[in-house]
Amino acid sequence: MPLGKKVRSSSALGRLETQHVTSILSELSTGSRAPGPGSWGEKVKDSFSAPRQSRGSEDRQEQPEWLVRELLRQNGRRHSVPLGREAEIMRRHHSLDSTRTLCSPEIDETITLGNLQKLKLAFEEFETGGLRSIDANHFGHMVKKCLGLPKTCNAQIQGLFKKIDYSGQGRISWGEFCTHMLQNYKAKQEAARRSKQVAFTLPATMKTLCHGIPIVNIHSTIDGTVVSVREDGVVCCWSPEPKPLKTKHMFNEGPANRKSKWASDFTLMTEFNKLMIGTGDREIQLYELSTLEPYCQINALDTVPLTLDYGYTGPDKCCILYGDTDGCVTIILISSVGDTLRLWNKLPKIENMPNIAVDNAVLSPNVTFVRWKVHHDWVTQAKYFQSFQAVVSSSNEESSSLVIGCVLPLTDTEQQLSEIREACYEGKIKKAQLSWIPQLRASCDQTVFTIYKGVKTFDLCQKHNLLVTGGMDRLVRMWNPHFSGKPTGILKGHSAPIVHLHILSEDSQIFSVSRDNTVKIWDLQDQHCLFTAEPKASGIHGDMSACSYSSAMKCFYIAADSMAVLSLKIRPRLHTRLTVSHDETVMCCGYSEEFRQVVSCTEGSVVKVWDLDTGRQVFEFGGTKDLSATTCMTFDPKGRRLVTGGRDGCLKIWNFNNGQCLKTLKKEGECHEVCDCIFLQVHRNFYVMSVGRDRKIDIYPDTPEDLHHVQRPQPSWQDDLKNGHKEDILCVAQCPPSFVATSSYDGEIIVWNVVSGRIQCRFVSPFLAKNQKVEGLDTSVPSIIFLKNSKLQHFFSATALLSSGAMGCVNLWNVLSGGKFVGSFKASKFQQKITKLAKTDKDTLLYAADRIGYIYVYNIEKFAPEQKSPRAENFWRAHTSRITGLQIVDNDQVVLTSSIDYTVRLWSAHGEFIGTFGQSERWGVHISSSWKHPAVPYEVLIDPLSMPDHAILNANTQPSDAIHPDKTGAHRGEAKSETHSKLRLPSTSFSDTDIEGDKKHIVPRGT
Repeated sequence: MPLGKKVRSSSALGRLETQHVTSILSELSTGSRAPGPGSWGEKVKDSFSAPRQSRGSEDRQEQPEWLVRELLRQNGRRHSVPLGREAEIMRRHHSLDSTRTLCSPEIDETITLGNLQKLKLAFEEFETGGLRSIDANHFGHMVKKCLGLPKTCNAQIQGLFKKIDYSGQGRISWGEFCTHMLQNYKAKQEAARRSKQVAFTLPATMKTLCHGIPIVNIHSTIDGTVVSVREDGVVCCWSPEPKPLKTKHMFNEGPANRKSKWASDFTLMTEFNKLMIGTGDREIQLYELSTLEPYCQINALDTVPLTLDYGYTGPDKCCILYGDTDGCVTIILISSVGDTLRLWNKLPKIENMPNIAVDNAVLSPNVTFVRWKVHHDWVTQAKYFQSFQAVVSSSNEESSSLVIGCVLPLTDTEQQLSEIREACYEGKIKKAQLSWIPQLRASCDQTVFTIYKGVKTFDLCQKHNLLVTGGMDRLVRMWNPHFSGKPTGILKGHSAPIVHLHILSEDSQIFSVSRDNTVKIWDLQDQHCLFTAEPKASGIHGDMSACSYSSAMKCFYIAADSMAVLSLKIRPRLHTRLTVSHDETVMCCGYSEEFRQVVSCTEGSVVKVWDLDTGRQVFEFGGTKDLSATTCMTFDPKGRRLVTGGRDGCLKIWNFNNGQCLKTLKKEGECHEVCDCIFLQVHRNFYVMSVGRDRKIDIYPDTPEDLHHVQRPQPSWQDDLKNGHKEDILCVAQCPPSFVATSSYDGEIIVWNVVSGRIQCRFVSPFLAKNQKVEGLDTSVPSIIFLKNSKLQHFFSATALLSSGAMGCVNLWNVLSGGKFVGSFKASKFQQKITKLAKTDKDTLLYAADRIGYIYVYNIEKFAPEQKSPRAENFWRAHTSRITGLQIVDNDQVVLTSSIDYTVRLWSAHGEFIGTFGQSERWGVHISSSWKHPAVPYEVLIDPLSMPDHAILNANTQPSDAIHPDKTGAHRGEAKSETHSKLRLPSTSFSDTDIEGDKKHIVPRGT
């Protein structure tokens, strides 16, 4: 290669030159990971032989197409900026920069243990200089030096600094840095645990068993039918509920003087529609699975088959194996199964069952017989695993508790060639005489596990390369099936011997059942218990005789005094086109301008943090049992702390970037639900104000320097105690510098002077005063908002209060001069309650959201009291249910919404659909090509209420009526539709005249 010539590294060379750097979070969790995938006989690779790619490379590979196109477009664009488009170009560049930044990993996710030690030494150097904390500039230099990332974006470092410095002091210490890292790690672990939540439906569904004879085993078919066999040979088919579908006694078909027979075990040959039972008479009997009629049997076995198993080894091939009291595992391999079984079905019958002795069966060219001496005690379980092509057996004897071995003996090449020549000589098949003398496997043909007190049950999984064992010592051990030295994990928790194990590979879970009827679900990666169903809760009592897990029905069947069914609670699966942000109702949402992040809270107290620029989830915390449902939220003035109110009457202040609860605001005595809260500024002091179902206003001083975790409110205002609300307070809003308004469930609005603590004025809607006796009228005021606009002075004061009224109306009030009702207009075209009000920064546009998911935009400057209803500038349907959050982000010209339909969405100011937070595709908030527009949310599209109200769709209208809509409308007494206004509206929106007089809901055009 010529010197000085730059050559791009090949992929292989690039992998060798790139050192994989793991984060401290991954290093802390490596000890709990399950072994990687593999198969029996395959060489297990060292974990260092194929290092994984870093997260940054994965993110670069996953860059969306719109981003690649936009980057190429920006690179080829001229440097001149058209006049008047400076702000737009700046926003687009900011969005691209943010997207580039987010395509690289977060700083705190790339910090290794070595980096952490370097950072600690760097902090200590500052402390020796007399400084206990450092500012943002020094922190930036320290991070770049200690992490070896000189080209790290300064915005990322500053963002990390602000996350740690939640109080805005401008300095952080080593202790605060460590606290942030630990809280972040704990919150992520809790979020991971919450995502793995699983439970059984308790109590179990029971079906009483009237007999006292034990059930030897339970198996389920693909269609969910459950089959059980009792010791006396009674076969019962159950529905999943369970209900008995068919019952038959298999051993009463012969003569009356026949000896009593008992069943030792059974299994299903589903591929061949057969039921196979092992008996105490040393027989293996086969029955038709659909009719339970006898088919054939193999008798004259040398020993009783204690445990029976069947494996499908290939087209028309199978493996039958059983373990016995001698510690041997007998294997019968059958090829051309259909023809072989049909041949045996034609043989002479013994006791009404076609019979063939095992000595004659093995003479068939389609049958191979081998018997292994494996254990020194009774075989407790024996299974064939096709994915490993191995037979696994267990016993209660410690020295050979569990053995994984080959099916047939593996011999050297010369011996194999000799056997082939003998078998194929002159086209004749030579069969050796059957020998019941068991063979011993070579040490290279098996892996022996020595386990304390032996093994009663086990399971093997190829996907996770995992073997699990359980027995008398009440421990579940996890093993790499290729190495028998030490278990990779031990799961403790059972208080009785373990009798059943099952690995659910698709969910990375282990199910274990103990003799005392306790069922546990374990997580493979974290190796901890996810759920426990104890007998007291499940209602399963008596001696357990058999149990089985049905993958088809996602439930456990346990036979004790009753046949019990423990069903897993299955999360409802959404349509593939449906996207949700949370798994439960979203109660509120908000936007932090400091971090350009969206925060949403749910009824289950889960808080999720989203990135506004791309829509991806940044962080998640909450959702623990000690937290009450979240009902409201707000940010501090700097946007670095989050305040949430709950149904338990408490407010909590959070550092929402690491999930740390900084303080709890709580009243003494009985607490009632908090309905709304705000951050209030009075002069230079800040307060948290909350209202709710206790019908009083609570004010808490904001004192971050106060180290007490629980803070009490200030004494209530005297005017509030004597003349305050008589019903639950639903909403609170501030009008700086000195006004606060509160609204209640009975429709009353009170404006307060926060300096004096006295009532400024009190409002009651004239409409409510006239219609107090109307039944079912919703008089509540869930949302109020102040407006300050000098252009409103021509008909009332520049300070106005807007409130949601009855039947979809919005009321306007004059706050000054003692308060005065100015007017009202119908904001919801369908007379639905307005649940949220929001305004732009200049107080010119009003956004109103109703309970069926519509958003309306009104220009307040065009409002006149004499006008019955102003014309809506725009409207669209954003959700299918009540909107719980509405905020305008003026700097980005977008609208943020949340709803009880589990979604949080982002829209342009004109109603164009940008996306749903939580969707798989990322967006660029200022790059329209990345938006979902012109599409609309799928659930909005298919919702019955979104069907357009057109004459041709009306069942009571003739086609001719649709041709002349003017006449039809006049006949119905409806107003004639007007043409679109000159205002240019996006294709996803309607003019209000398009639906004038309509009472049905429509979907935006262009869908």
